[in-house]
Amino acid sequence: MPDLPSLLRPPHLYLILGVISFSGAVVSTCTGKSWGRFGGFVYRAEEPNQFWWLVATYYLIGVCFIGYFLYLLA
Repeated sequence: MPDLPSLLRPPHLYLILGVISFSGAVVSTCTGKSWGRFGGFVYRAEEPNQFWWLVATYYLIGVCFIGYFLYLLA
């Protein structure tokens, strides 16, 4: 079995996942639509409560992954 590149192994994997999640939250905030459950979109104008919960979850997941990456480096 081939060895994974060093960026795809922990702790760098946590940084990559954190940046992807955080970037997704920023893009969702700017565009007004977010990925919902079951692959559909949730729009800020139509369902604001569910939209902001999804965006907050993406931010929280991103911050947790980046924080865990920094914790592993210390």
